[in-house]
Amino acid sequence: MSPFQTNGVYIIAEAGVNHNGDMDRAFQMIDKAVEMGADAVKFQAWKAENLASKFAGKADYQKVTTDPGENQLEMLRTFELQYDQEIELQNYCGEKGIQFLCSPFDMESIDFLDSIGLKTFKVPSGEITNLPYLRKLGALGSEIILSTGMATFAEVESALDILVDAGTPKDNIILLHCNTEYPTPFEDVNLRAMMPLGEKLGVRVGYSDHTPGIEVSVAAVGMGATVIEKHFTLDQNLPGPDHKASLEPQDFKALVDAIRNVETAMGSTEKSPSPSESKNIVIARKSIVAAVPIKKGEMLDEGNLRVKRPGSGISPMRWDEVLGTTATRDFEEDELIELD
Repeated sequence: MSPFQTNGVYIIAEAGVNHNGDMDRAFQMIDKAVEMGADAVKFQAWKAENLASKFAGKADYQKVTTDPGENQLEMLRTFELQYDQEIELQNYCGEKGIQFLCSPFDMESIDFLDSIGLKTFKVPSGEITNLPYLRKLGALGSEIILSTGMATFAEVESALDILVDAGTPKDNIILLHCNTEYPTPFEDVNLRAMMPLGEKLGVRVGYSDHTPGIEVSVAAVGMGATVIEKHFTLDQNLPGPDHKASLEPQDFKALVDAIRNVETAMGSTEKSPSPSESKNIVIARKSIVAAVPIKKGEMLDEGNLRVKRPGSGISPMRWDEVLGTTATRDFEEDELIELD
């Protein structure tokens, strides 16, 4: 299954670099992703030398969570998976029945992932202004999930145009609203920008969540997100750049459950009584009843009528119709009024 082949919300468990280069931990993360109920587990592919120069610094959150004495290139080497390891992870995902996703961070990794049959590519936010990268990926005509962190609307539109011009149909592209800060402050989420992004550009949208907790992802689903991506870790206290901004398995499971509940609750655009509440109509609604004993032939007016439960008689919406008529028979107090 892919996010382009389901009518439900597609949930991506972002393993990222939280395996810390340890394959045993990576396999455990796949197992946990299955247990958590995610639709896909996502890893990352790069060659460190292709991704960052020796002069590239680290983000502030990376300086706090990794060795402050190393540069970005040195840090990336620590978490880099070899291509044969990525194949092992892909095969293990197949055995476990969960989709393997991977973000290529350089041109070589695009070729590699294409060579192993990857049909859905996840583009990280940092590549949204990488013209050669976008053109190469777009030429594959595959399914693309594009994160839009740090981007302006014009940059997103430009990236989309490049992918489409290169050969990828718009129907094969999903944009993820995103903020590239780990963790993202709630005041910087700007979730209201998500749906207009898709409406203006004519594509489906989702949300890549770097906030603490689960509530913003759940809100995004309520607003119409078709994909939710969230980092997870086996232990937030492990060393590494993303663990602190990731959910542990029990919290990710709570996220999945909350999304599925909201997804079910969204229903349709039609307003009508649901099957579960229909039986309560007669209990909760009211009818026109006799306020006092009424004799046959007596005029019905505001003095001898009241509105009370149950709702099995004449609806109070017919109040004006009933006023001024005569009683068709004797009615005792509280008895449902009947007309001919």
